[in-house]
Amino acid sequence: MGGRILRSRHFHHSKFRPSRRTHHRMKMKTRKIFGISLSLILINLAAIMERADENLLPSVYKEVSEAFSAGPTDLGYLTFILKLFQALGSPLAGILVLYYDRPTVLAIGTVCWALSTAGVGASQYFVQVAFWRAINGIGLAIVIPALQSFIADSYLDGVRGRGFGLLSLVGSVGGIGGGAVATVMAGQEFWGIPGWRCAFIMVALLSSLIGLLVFLFVVDPKRTHTVTHETGDISERNILIPKPSSLSAWMDSWTAMKSVIKVQTFQVIVLQGVVGSVPWTAMVFFTMWFELIGFDNNESATLISLFAIGCAIGSLLGGLIADHMSRLYPNSGRIMCAQFSAFMGIPFSWFLLMVIPQSVSSWYSFATTLFLMGLTISWCANCANNPMFAEVVPAKHRTMIYAFDRAFEGSFSSFAAPIVGMVAEKVYGYDSKSANLVSGSAKEAFALSRGLLSMMAVPFGLCSLFYTPLYRIFGRDRDSARLVNSKEQEMT
Repeated sequence: MGGRILRSRHFHHSKFRPSRRTHHRMKMKTRKIFGISLSLILINLAAIMERADENLLPSVYKEVSEAFSAGPTDLGYLTFILKLFQALGSPLAGILVLYYDRPTVLAIGTVCWALSTAGVGASQYFVQVAFWRAINGIGLAIVIPALQSFIADSYLDGVRGRGFGLLSLVGSVGGIGGGAVATVMAGQEFWGIPGWRCAFIMVALLSSLIGLLVFLFVVDPKRTHTVTHETGDISERNILIPKPSSLSAWMDSWTAMKSVIKVQTFQVIVLQGVVGSVPWTAMVFFTMWFELIGFDNNESATLISLFAIGCAIGSLLGGLIADHMSRLYPNSGRIMCAQFSAFMGIPFSWFLLMVIPQSVSSWYSFATTLFLMGLTISWCANCANNPMFAEVVPAKHRTMIYAFDRAFEGSFSSFAAPIVGMVAEKVYGYDSKSANLVSGSAKEAFALSRGLLSMMAVPFGLCSLFYTPLYRIFGRDRDSARLVNSKEQEMT
């Protein structure tokens, strides 16, 4: 995507002459496949592998539980460790982009998560799995904010929902593929190695390859400032941004942190996100729940895939609808879409976990409900949160705002998974030994479903409610950011 290439009149000045690798990247940027720039294709491939990596462990919880004699609480702590270190490490992304361009930052994070994914597959003790999950969280902390700001800089305000929706859609391909392949492989052995371990090593190798391609061929949109109004994309200018000194980088980081945290729209979206991300963290137990009901690996993988497909389509649909609504109602359109999506989580959670009989004969009811649920509850990030973040801070602070959003939301939502396990075990009597001895256990499935419901229905309702203050403050913060951007452009 992008229009014709424009060259700055000072481009050949010796101070800004590009390196050989930078020049090669700029040349590769001009290549298109099916009308889409090579950079955006590789960025979306990175998103695919990131989602595949995230879905691996939850897809094989039952096998990991048996391999390490771990119950739901122990498994929940693995997710807690991942989310906590991802939250704590997220500000690193905002700092690293001051020293390096985003393709380099993405490559660093990708290699980090690839090594840790292979480490999980090779682990022989539960504590080793926990250690590698922490490293995995740091890798994802670096990658996700950089991906989000990359997309924010590649689209205009009015079509940014489409951009984030497409990123989520293609990323869901990785989530579906990673989850389904891991679940299917988990029940088999390859060369005497358990299938779930082979799945981790395979994803690690593919992630490393994508990270290398991103490093070699992707161009940072920070170098691209010319707008193509017909498509809503940003075209390329060959300008170089001088690398700051260590002192100025840390000063810029501190300034960006203070600037981001002061924005009230950011504060409100983080507040709803802290609560709204809890149900999504709890959903890591879905695969295990279906297997406890009695579904085999293939049936469980298909159910999770249908939910993921619904979420993928819903992410794009929500982004497109919100783009349209934002043109009709600039100050409230995206907020209304987000509140609708969060509210729909309440009836769907209740119907899925309370109404449908928990037996293998209910497969079609589960399948239909999961698809429709994914279609409607997956809008918030792409229809409102991510596009609005890009509008309420100056362009230079976009990576930092996405990083801090991940830091605050992830640190609180990380507690959801172990709490689900605790509620299932302590309140409803889940017995991990009984669950491991039989293929399917009605008592344990019931206990786990009640633990899930406690972490889904109420948080979805609070999330919808917490969006309300944005009707008053979003327009003001957006106008302030536009004023700062215009002043900076005049100075440039």
